[in-house]
Amino acid sequence: MKRVAILFVLASGMNLAHAGDGSTAVANINKWKAECGACHVAYPPELLAGNNWQRLMDSLDKHFGVNAALNAKDKNAILGFLLRNAGSGERYSAATLRISDTPWFRREHRSLSAQEWKHDGVKSPSNCSACHGKTVLGS
Repeated sequence: MKRVAILFVLASGMNLAHAGDGSTAVANINKWKAECGACHVAYPPELLAGNNWQRLMDSLDKHFGVNAALNAKDKNAILGFLLRNAGSGERYSAATLRISDTPWFRREHRSLSAQEWKHDGVKSPSNCSACHGKTVLGS
């Protein structure tokens, strides 16, 4: 068992060594924060399933009623970041592509009344910062 653990640690270290300096990953994270965060919170990728992120990014010209289209390079960089860090499973998936419609979100927020969502400081389930602040969202 000890040998397996040592091999795992070595293999993990080798993967990091071949990952490069990480500048591309950092650039993609910064691009995601800048582009997505220009209009709303840059929602953490793990809150939505990969297939939902794919559909969302493929329809940026109709992004919840707004044209949020990006050039191909930026779109692909952000999409790659989102897919690598996406949530896994049906609990992070919603037909509407809204994080607030995922089973995970509904379960986590089931104790909140409809009135709480209407509070002046909140107004909508998509306003995560109202209750969680920017630190929790990684912005």
